[in-house]
Amino acid sequence: MIKTENLNVSIGNVNILNNVDIEIQKGEIHAVMGPNGSGKSTLCHAIMGNPIFNVQGEIFLNNEIISDSDQEVRANKGLFHSFQYPTGLPGITLREFVSYINEKITTEEVEKLAEDYGVSEFLSRDVNTDLSGGEKKRSELFQLAIRKPKAILLDEIDSGLDIDSIKLVSSLISSISNDDNAIMIVTHYSRILKYLEISKVHIIVGGKIITSGDSEIIQKIDSNGYAQFQEA
Repeated sequence: MIKTENLNVSIGNVNILNNVDIEIQKGEIHAVMGPNGSGKSTLCHAIMGNPIFNVQGEIFLNNEIISDSDQEVRANKGLFHSFQYPTGLPGITLREFVSYINEKITTEEVEKLAEDYGVSEFLSRDVNTDLSGGEKKRSELFQLAIRKPKAILLDEIDSGLDIDSIKLVSSLISSISNDDNAIMIVTHYSRILKYLEISKVHIIVGGKIITSGDSEIIQKIDSNGYAQFQEA
């Protein structure tokens, strides 16, 4: 379970998020949508504990306050953050990396998951190095499947993907989602959400959650964009 209460986030003297309350229960997929610069990615970074941000308010993971915990502690408690622009790790192969993030996994399991996620040929390559956008996203989801986290933050997992890649990535997300984890997807567009069972949608504009509701909100965005919420 992921939960924030009165979350305020700033960097320097600039306020980015204001009094953000979100609660995602196990078995749910929530979408966080909004225009550019509205604070969506900052929300992911704040929950994950990125130290460049000043955070006030409470962050919970499985009913435990993690607001003052560093990133490694949060990760070890079951939090996973997939970045909009995955970082490359020159000198560390994907096989070595996934063996590190889950020491209990067997070689056979790694090979099977790599085949399922279409990343078998990447196992001997350095992590996220010399890969296309879609390949990096598949690699991130493969790492997620290896790690088996309880709370998952997907920051624009659909960024830069063509329609076939979006269908594939959404299928992989669906296969990861279960009754024992909670998923938050940050996105500008509705295209990937059409292939997922979304429990709730949150619209962030100007650092505030303007409205939350069911998937009907997605249809409103498709029809009239975000301007309707900016005017609210």
